[in-house]
This record gives sequence, C-alpha cells and structure tokens, in this order.
Amino acid sequence: MSHATTAANAAHANAAIPLTEAAAEEYAAEASFRTGTPHRVGVEIEWLVQDADDPARQVTGERVCAALCPADLPAGGTITLEPGGQLELSSAPQPDLERCIEAARRDAAVLRGTAAEADLVLTGTGVDAYRAPHRVLQTPRYTAMERYFDRRGHWGRVMMCSTASVQVCLDPGDDSDSWSGLRRRWALAHRIGPVLLAAFANSPHHGGRSTGWVSTRQLAWSRLDGYRARPPAHSDGDPREVWSRYVLDAPVMCIRRDEPREWLVPDGLTFRAWTRGALSPAPTTADLELHLSTLFPPVRAHGTHLELRMLDAQPGDGWTVPLAIATALLDDPEAAEAAWVHTEQLAKSAADAPPFAWWLRAARFGLAEPLLRTTARALTAAALDALPGMGVSPDVFTECVEFAYRYTDRGRSPGDDLLPGAAHERARHAAPAV
Repeated sequence: MSHATTAANAAHANAAIPLTEAAAEEYAAEASFRTGTPHRVGVEIEWLVQDADDPARQVTGERVCAALCPADLPAGGTITLEPGGQLELSSAPQPDLERCIEAARRDAAVLRGTAAEADLVLTGTGVDAYRAPHRVLQTPRYTAMERYFDRRGHWGRVMMCSTASVQVCLDPGDDSDSWSGLRRRWALAHRIGPVLLAAFANSPHHGGRSTGWVSTRQLAWSRLDGYRARPPAHSDGDPREVWSRYVLDAPVMCIRRDEPREWLVPDGLTFRAWTRGALSPAPTTADLELHLSTLFPPVRAHGTHLELRMLDAQPGDGWTVPLAIATALLDDPEAAEAAWVHTEQLAKSAADAPPFAWWLRAARFGLAEPLLRTTARALTAAALDALPGMGVSPDVFTECVEFAYRYTDRGRSPGDDLLPGAAHERARHAAPAV
C-alpha cells in the first residue's frame, strides 16, 4: 500500500483530525480516484419541472416533492431535488451501457407518468427559458452557496436554480498505460469534452429571449468564480497530482457550522491557505469532503467514477445518445484511440489559446465552429463503429444514427430546433479555429 493510500485511509478513520497541507493533497488525490478495471456505467439525468399549463409559472418545492420525491423507482435509481426545484434521477451503476440505458429509461418513465398525474412536465433543456431563478430549498448549504455566488453577480443563482444536465458516470480506469488506464481516460475525457458540449448544446433561451449562446447553461457555469467550474490546468498530466492541486487551490465556498445555524462563507480563502493557518481552526477531512462537493469542473473526479458534466439536458429520452457516444469513446479501446487522433488538432489549438477558450467557443457557437464540427463528426463516427460491439440494442443504435444524421452531420445541435435559422447565423460569426 502506498504512503498516499495509507494517509487517505487514516484521514477516513477520523474526520475530526486537523489536516496538514500534505495530508489534504494526499487525501484529495487518493479519495477522488478509486481505480480498477473499467466496466460500470451510470447516468444522472436532470429535468426542469414545469407546470403543464404554463411553463412560466413558478412551481414550489412542496409541489414537486409531493408528486415525485416519494416515487418508487423500479430499476433502483434515486431522485434528488435540486435548489431551484429541478429533479435529478441518478441511475444505479450498471455493468454495461445497455443495462444502464434500460434501467434509467424504466425509472424515467415512472417519473414522467407521476409528474403528468400532478399536472407537471419534466422538461429536458439545459436552462430554464422562461422563469427567473428561484430557490426552493432553504438549507444551510444552499443558503451559503447563494451568498457566495451573489458576491460575483447573478449567474450563481442561474446555475443553482435554472440549469439541468445529463451527467455520464464512468469508472476512472485502472493503473495501466492502456486505453483503460486512468491517465489516458482522464486526458481523453478533457479532449472530447468541448466537442460533446457543442454537439449536445440545448439551451439557447433564458429569461424569455435568445441569449446568443447555444449552451447558456455552460455560460452560467463559466461565470461562477473563474475557477471552480473550469477544468484543471494541465489536464494531460498525472490525474492525481493535477486534481489535488486543483482542489487545494480552489476557493472555499462555505464552512459547516453547527452554531450558529448559518454557515461561514469566507471570501478569497483557498483550501491550501486554510491548511497553512489562514483560518482557525484547521480544516478536517469532513471540511475537505464538503469542499470537494462544491467543485464543478466539466470532468469531475468522484471517487468511484469520473463524472462528465458538460452536457445540457436533452428532450425526451434524448439523454441516451450522449450517454452512448461518451461511453463508447472512453470504454471501447478502438474508439478511444480514434478519438485521441481526431482531437489532436483541437488539443494543439487549445494549448495555444487562453485557458478554457475552447469550452467557451463550444458553448457560444456549437458546431458552427468549423473545427468542432469536423471533430464532432469524426468522434460520432468512431462511436457508432464501436456501439454494436458493446451490446447496445438496435433501438439505441438507431437513435444514435438518427441523431447523427439530423444534427451532427449537418453541423447542428438540439438547441437549433428551438431557434429557426440560428445555426446559419452563428456560422457567419464563428471565426476559424483559434
């Protein structure tokens, strides 16, 4: 057992022990990547919950919970109410892609039926097109989060209360140098991330108008505090080192307090500075766990899995397509190798561009950006080649093919259906690859 693993286990054993800087780095590195042979697949599906008669009407958290939270889900998924009343379905981890899709579909069908009985609609779009942000959960955590983000403008409330996504959850990988290895999977997830964002962008409206962005959801996340929703620097380096540095250099959002009931919301305090004595008492493992839960990069290390967070919510059962495409590109060795080759030009371009530039271009222009468009077509083709051998049903494969024909091959994303003529207009303004 490595020294880092020993330190992480010791930290787990007593959450009240103060953390040194070195112990915090070790814990963040080891607890966030629990490696093993990749085989499990999971998905988290978020929806905006709207009134069936008037999508602009605010829906109370009590109404959502009364209708949906006690739902008994047949496939073992769990449901969570988000700060603005959004509903999240987290599938139980499954041993392969097809069983994950089947299980999540069964649970989603129950939720949609239960919602309809309560005159509610589960809407799959990345950001609320009609309603202003309105927090329905009055917990110390979300009160503190709102205070933190309010110092930086209104985007934090939009993120908390008005956004919805599809999150693909895949094993982090093993410790080999193959395509199943952690280092390659981590780097590849970051290389394909902007392409997936652009291909599945589905949030061009907010506040009753067009925002000029294909993914207003990603715009909101990018405006939080300039750090916690952006990918770590040097994502092609050793994942444990990259991640632990990212975690400790992130600003602390909130600190749990039993008395008074309102949590502390520091300003400008990084977790690293806290371990160095900038605030007393010193942080504990429990504080670090809370801190980890407030970091939202597009690829998040989550212990047992990598969480791909860059995807807008999709209409209907459209979440199956990004789940299938992303899983194929990371879990099939031939598709992973092809994806690496096809993203080489994008990776080189990103190295010469300002940090996060390609993620923002993807959110702004989508597949109207020429390099994103050609890369998305190549990645989709590689995924489609792999899917039959991964055991997906003919129905799922057909859905992916039809999506590619309707959107990716034509340089469109789902949000273009909401804005007639928008793809052509963005193409006129999208500059050549930077």
